[in-house]
Amino acid sequence: MDPPSDDVQQQWKDKLVGKKIVEEQSDHPEHFSKRDLPQGPQAHRVIPPGTMVTKDFQPNRLNVHVNDEGRCTHLVWG
Repeated sequence: MDPPSDDVQQQWKDKLVGKKIVEEQSDHPEHFSKRDLPQGPQAHRVIPPGTMVTKDFQPNRLNVHVNDEGRCTHLVWG
């Protein structure tokens, strides 16, 4: 299975980078709910600083890297 297209990857970057990832729905413009991330087995991971993660490669898995405040710093597919 291939990773999402460049357009889809850019759309996710536009949606997430700089926003705080929160558990519940929020109307706050700087928040993004985990419920709105891709769903399904191994569809996404939210990765705080210093967290160990497996090295298994899942091309369609969205890895959301967040800082200490829970804000998305960057995304990686795999």
